[in-house]
Amino acid sequence: MEGIFPNRAEAGRRLAERLSAYRGRDDTIVLGLPRGGVPVAYEVARQLGLPLDVFVVRKLGVPGYEELAMGAIASGNVSVLNEEVVSALPEAEEILEMVISREKVELQRRETRYRQDRPAPDLRGRVVILVDDGLATGATMRAAAAALRKQSVAKIVVAVPVGAPETCQELDSEVDEMICAFMPEFFHGVGQFYEDFSQTTDEEVRELLAKAKDEPLSERVI
Repeated sequence: MEGIFPNRAEAGRRLAERLSAYRGRDDTIVLGLPRGGVPVAYEVARQLGLPLDVFVVRKLGVPGYEELAMGAIASGNVSVLNEEVVSALPEAEEILEMVISREKVELQRRETRYRQDRPAPDLRGRVVILVDDGLATGATMRAAAAALRKQSVAKIVVAVPVGAPETCQELDSEVDEMICAFMPEFFHGVGQFYEDFSQTTDEEVRELLAKAKDEPLSERVI
């Protein structure tokens, strides 16, 4: 059936076909959102001969109502706040401080584990292709894009194999380029469009990033 991907790797290979204009460009980098976005991003980067890294984003959920986001923190010590939500909270400053402190610990843990002490890339002036395995509500991707804006990137390209049509349309107005390879009319969740949607582990993320780092770009252009 059209729109069904065997796994994240194949989804990445198909997605790369939609990104051929960026093949081999020295001003472009692919960033995967962990964890599920990294296997997709790895194949995109490999097919296009581009460097790969990870962009860790942690949502700042309101305690007791975690799905309601006060904002997010991201790689590069960047924070983005949802002022509308924050202003409605009693004792907002104390709540924010507590949640940010907790999420920074997890963000740092992931950064350290994934990069193995490699420094975060300098993104200033670069074209960033931000990849995930799919878009449902788009909250994490929206936070990631907002965080990237604060890092003075030249262009933000959001690329996903599949997404809810309304989410892809909304994000299209918030980033420089939006590539949603498959927008099914009946969308219930990202997992329904993958035959294998098993959880990506921290170890798999680490291995893919290390593999991409050790692979010469010249050998990855297809």
